[in-house]
Amino acid sequence: MKSALKHKKAFLLSIILIIGMLLQSTIYAKADEKTLRLYAKAAVLMDADSGRVLYERCGDEQLAMASTTKIMTLIVTLENANLEDIVTVSTYAASMPPVHLGIRNGEKYRLKDLTLSLMLESHNDSAVAIAEHVGGSVEQFAALMNQKAQEIGCKNTYYITPNGLDAVQGEKFHSTTARDLALVMSYCITKSPQKEKFLEITRTPNHTFTDVSGSRSFSCVNHNAFLSMMSGALSGKTGFTAKAGYCYVGALRRDGKTFVVALLACGWPNHKTYKWSDTRALMEYGLEHYNYRSFDEVELPAEALKDIVVSNGQSSRIGEKISLPIKIATDTSGEEGLLMREDEKVTVTLQKVKGLTAPVAKGQQIGHISYIVGNEEWKRINLITTGEIQPIDLKWCLHKVLRKWIIQGENLLEKDVEKTKILLGD
Repeated sequence: MKSALKHKKAFLLSIILIIGMLLQSTIYAKADEKTLRLYAKAAVLMDADSGRVLYERCGDEQLAMASTTKIMTLIVTLENANLEDIVTVSTYAASMPPVHLGIRNGEKYRLKDLTLSLMLESHNDSAVAIAEHVGGSVEQFAALMNQKAQEIGCKNTYYITPNGLDAVQGEKFHSTTARDLALVMSYCITKSPQKEKFLEITRTPNHTFTDVSGSRSFSCVNHNAFLSMMSGALSGKTGFTAKAGYCYVGALRRDGKTFVVALLACGWPNHKTYKWSDTRALMEYGLEHYNYRSFDEVELPAEALKDIVVSNGQSSRIGEKISLPIKIATDTSGEEGLLMREDEKVTVTLQKVKGLTAPVAKGQQIGHISYIVGNEEWKRINLITTGEIQPIDLKWCLHKVLRKWIIQGENLLEKDVEKTKILLGD
């Protein structure tokens, strides 16, 4: 009886453990009222044009990123080197583990061929050969990568290797966040001066090349299945290490919208396809729920463009109040519009001084209007004066007093002339 009870408890405990493992391996995340069935531990859907995060799950958790690293390797290379350069392979580059091209110490290759090897087949040895050529060493190239990450706006990214192989440096490890990874891809396809070349390389279906001597030939095939999975697919990069799991970052442009999806820790073997289902789910969510809305359609506050009162200013008459017209400055900052859900609202806030004291310069800023969506300011337009007002001074006062006396004298003279005409019967 006791033995049967023990077996029953053990069976129930096993069931509980299995359920717990399933719950840990398959995480479902919610976006608003729609449930997205996602596997990734960290996921972000971003509007590439504005950098706005439209959906996130653990978007700021720092995790290993595997070969998604190589989008940064490529963009740093494109911005700092000539693709016609000749690269000489070092012993260290040739020693990289699979996935590798199989280059050998002392061999020479055209840089463009190695970038295609890097992105199409994700070859680790090509990444190191590129890094050593462009940066002088892997360490110096990693410094360029980290510098570029800061410029882009990444807050929790640290590069150690150019290929994404797991690495530790003191207390830091080779890592990023889903948000930062999405920011990097957004930069690569929308803001980098080399964005067209980046897209050309990452979209190349296949490439055949030789070393400079022509003694060895190679063939590369693009393994980014997303390029043929959805209409409008732009670019992407897969990644995998034992620590990172399956990772992916991809971009899509359709109907005037450009989305980036970043996934980290999206399953381990044998869950290679999870990244594709997660990417499709997030892209479809973005296409269905977000549409572009221009800020020009939003009504301005009634007080925004009302004239502003200027005190102590020179006017046509002593004691007269001055109302100075204002206008919107032509140099505005921020987005012209934003991808938004139908239920989202644009909040317009006005900050404007109540009045001014002369002197006032033409074009002087006296306030601004902010367009806020989701507690974040996306556009700001400045309000400026249309003219200048000089302050009242002694010279101005004397001028006005003298002018008043002269006018009064002229008026008295005119009255005396009229009286004389009457007396003379004219």
